[in-house]
Amino acid sequence: MTQTPQITGYHAHIYFDEHSTDAARGLCQRAAEIFGVQMGRVHEKCVGPHPRWSCQLAASPDQFSQLLPWLALNRGGLIVFAHPETGDHLADHRDHGIWLGTGLALDLSIFT
Repeated sequence: MTQTPQITGYHAHIYFDEHSTDAARGLCQRAAEIFGVQMGRVHEKCVGPHPRWSCQLAASPDQFSQLLPWLALNRGGLIVFAHPETGDHLADHRDHGIWLGTGLALDLSIFT
């Protein structure tokens, strides 16, 4: 029997561009206030595997169970990419990702 990796947390990456920076910042700040999740920096450049500017929200599994439905209803047209944190960064991004809005190609080469 294959053992299922333990999920220690989740990241939700809010994608935006020069026209939606304020909307993304506001969404991330509201999520941090409402759910107590940790808001990362607002990156006005592509960082890591992410194909657009982004802001990261870090959540525990319990926080994420409430955060994801809220993001689905309140993202205001922004694209959200969420994934579990299991310690296997490639699989977490490639195999276990959750998209709200249009899915985009990630640059997974950083994990090899």
